[in-house]
Amino acid sequence: MRIDIITCLPQLLDSFFAASILKRAQDKELVSVNVHDLRDYTTYKHKQVDDYAFGGGAGMVLMIEPIANCIRSLQKDRTYDEIIYVTPDGERLNQRIANRLSLKENLLILCGHYKGVDERVREHFVTQEISIGDYVLSGGELAAAVISDSVIRLLPGVLSDETSALTDSFQDDMLAPPIYTRPADFEGWTVPEVLLSGHEAKINDWRYEQALQRTRARRPDLLNE
Repeated sequence: MRIDIITCLPQLLDSFFAASILKRAQDKELVSVNVHDLRDYTTYKHKQVDDYAFGGGAGMVLMIEPIANCIRSLQKDRTYDEIIYVTPDGERLNQRIANRLSLKENLLILCGHYKGVDERVREHFVTQEISIGDYVLSGGELAAAVISDSVIRLLPGVLSDETSALTDSFQDDMLAPPIYTRPADFEGWTVPEVLLSGHEAKINDWRYEQALQRTRARRPDLLNE
């Protein structure tokens, strides 16, 4: 997989992809993450990428020209399965979307900034719009990182145990059950006996029931009962 990210603040993403699982995925050449500085594609002398909104109002807007230049330059080398714009009014990111995107080969993510991007970018270039929640960030960089993380960890070979991702919350439309590790007894707080029994069927049944109870209590909207 290849993920390209367009931003006017590339330094915000440097550390995110330089550690832990995301770094190992790139080192193993399971994914290539490429961050592109939007200011490299502007024709303005002082690297300007934003301007005032037509009609007035507070805040600046990212101009269409540098974004179009960047996208078209990248498209010369590959066809993108999705050109994603991260925006508060996009479709809410969930595990279903992450699963679907993990099956793609080339993804392009556009980070908004200030008041967002010229609407013509969304009309003529963007194929999918994604939000990571009902709140507003200073820019789309953190959202782009969240989307990338949710997708990359699903790629075969990224996690040392590939079944781990399959037992995460939301994969089966339920929250994950409680988990424990050593010691089995900490200051009198003990681990459920069934988890120490070694009886796989009983453990699986317990985990399913616990997941169901937790989902009913915390996210009943996930269940179709």
